[in-house]
Amino acid sequence: MLNFRNTNIVFGLLFAGCLWLCINYNFTYWGIAILFFLYSLVLFYGCYFINSNFFIQTVCKANTSRKEIALTFDDGPLKNYTPQVLQVLKTHNIEAAFFCIGKHIEANEDLLKQVYNEGHIIGNHSYTHDKWFDLFSSAKISAELTATDNIIKNVTGRKPRFFRPPYGVINPNVKKAIVAGHYTTVGWSMRSYDTMIKDEQTLLKRITRSVKPGDVFLFHDSCQATLNILPIFIQHLRQKGFNIVRLDKLLDIDAYE
Repeated sequence: MLNFRNTNIVFGLLFAGCLWLCINYNFTYWGIAILFFLYSLVLFYGCYFINSNFFIQTVCKANTSRKEIALTFDDGPLKNYTPQVLQVLKTHNIEAAFFCIGKHIEANEDLLKQVYNEGHIIGNHSYTHDKWFDLFSSAKISAELTATDNIIKNVTGRKPRFFRPPYGVINPNVKKAIVAGHYTTVGWSMRSYDTMIKDEQTLLKRITRSVKPGDVFLFHDSCQATLNILPIFIQHLRQKGFNIVRLDKLLDIDAYE
């Protein structure tokens, strides 16, 4: 199994063997450089591909043959977009999951309360969503997660168990914070890239081309394109016989402590 521990063991042995050959048999030191490059590639894969389970077990989809999927929205709540997303979901009788940023909640507590009261679940998505989040110390990451937990609990009365790391990046420090906080790490099986794809037809084509049972879709309640295509996407799913269920029900995992 490819994970951080096994990778360190294997490459540690390879480095030791290569160094021994260099010392005793004049083996080229380029071998060590090549090993270091390969090791770096494996670490990059583990950090940036959340479904790799390289550092920690991450739930990215449900193991089911039932035609059920879940919708998730990151980075809110935001006044300009979240209410409109909620209206679309309410119109189509859908419960989703919102992975929220702590500082955004502080500016929109009533909006988070609305999200919760309308039957959606709330997950932790850090306090700042800082671009250097994954380079923070484990203590600083834990402080961000705890702060966001407290904000969510103050508004909803519930402490979330679900955590989605900013940008989907996991490394040893992020793992330490996840383990310390007893979180369930949630990824996705279909990333819409709605923050990058501005053409609505291109976005719609991407998310409809290969829908599978148990899929977890990642959107952002911060994009106009998402708002525009969401009703069409919901209609497409239902025409294909898919039921849209809440994330915790799809995964059969409690969303709150």
